[in-house]
Amino acid sequence: PPCLQKLDTPAMTVIGQHAQQELYISWETAVDIARARYEVVIDRYRSGGYPTHHHGLDSVFKVNGELMEGLCRLEERRDALHKKFTDKDAYDTQRAIAYIKQTFQQEFSNALNLKRVSAPLFVTEDSGLNDNLNGYERPVSFDIPAVGKDAQVVHSLAKWKRLALKRYHFTIGNGLYTDMNAIRRDEELDNVHSIYVDQWDWEKIITRENRNLDYLKLIVEAIVRSICDTNDRLHVRFPQLTLRLNREVSFITTQELEDMYPDLTPSQRENAYVREHPTACIMQIGGALRSGKPHDGRAPDYDDWNLNCDIFFWNPVLNRALEISSMGIRVDAEALDRQLTVAGCDDRRKLPFHQMLLHNELPLTIGGGIGQSRLAMLLMGCAHIGEVQSSIWDQETMDTCEKAGIPLL
Repeated sequence: PPCLQKLDTPAMTVIGQHAQQELYISWETAVDIARARYEVVIDRYRSGGYPTHHHGLDSVFKVNGELMEGLCRLEERRDALHKKFTDKDAYDTQRAIAYIKQTFQQEFSNALNLKRVSAPLFVTEDSGLNDNLNGYERPVSFDIPAVGKDAQVVHSLAKWKRLALKRYHFTIGNGLYTDMNAIRRDEELDNVHSIYVDQWDWEKIITRENRNLDYLKLIVEAIVRSICDTNDRLHVRFPQLTLRLNREVSFITTQELEDMYPDLTPSQRENAYVREHPTACIMQIGGALRSGKPHDGRAPDYDDWNLNCDIFFWNPVLNRALEISSMGIRVDAEALDRQLTVAGCDDRRKLPFHQMLLHNELPLTIGGGIGQSRLAMLLMGCAHIGEVQSSIWDQETMDTCEKAGIPLL
């Protein structure tokens, strides 16, 4: 209706947030209120405490009694589910993982206007499409005699997605996402790192006017909302899960972080900041800070180091910051030229992908990766990423997890 079109969208957002904070209550609170309100009435009714000649009220008390009994049965069912889930029944774990993936995929693709596409597991070595990550990780390589070329298992699809947008004739404001599976053989294994990587890789075409931090922040906030909405829907399906996420994103640059915690290492700074700001976005990663060192390594040929970021949530189970997404506005010809020189990677200029970028033959984009297993372990309250993905672990890790009662898939 025309009257609704005049409503102020920011105002309606605030009203919705207030309603969420002040009007809605948890399942536990609702059950407690209902029990406290009706149990005295029901006891008096059952014990004959009310006059029998009020026949009209008998049906009311009967309905109230049946309501309370129904609530108790539902609560007992929830407790049974809780025991079954916390006992790490393998099937229920898989069911929850599938629900998280299906729900988030729907939420974030709608929020960012993305369409799903199929993606490669490997690319040719001479294409320049593989992600070099920090520059020292070795890709898994193999020869293909029938083709006469060597191939590499992808580290990520950061470059391939941008080329796919051109090939599939996507337009401004539209994008793609895909299930990316990778092997990172040189990964240092711990609770949140595995040699097997599964993530949603996504990429979206933007305008030159969108190449700024304000637009980056808008996309970050949309992804965070999708994660929080997924968590809320998960609680309805699995009410035994209790994680609460903060929807308010705190933004900070790596230089501001270094200035705030000059005596800490980059990872320690992340933990210190996210502990105080449980949903955080750390921006501008890859370039050297005033200390002379970068906050973290980032390949020079996909993210613009001045316009990228990592999204973190505080993980209460591990008592540490958990990176869920690495993303950014991608390099244009100018940024690529500058960063290749700074990184000492001028030899890449001759590769087909880089030639297309330097000659402005590819669309301007924003994109990133969102860890599937990391998101699942966060929302499900897992202590080890091996609880939600099947990978290979050293014997010490397997023994430690077994003693701690942590089932690895």
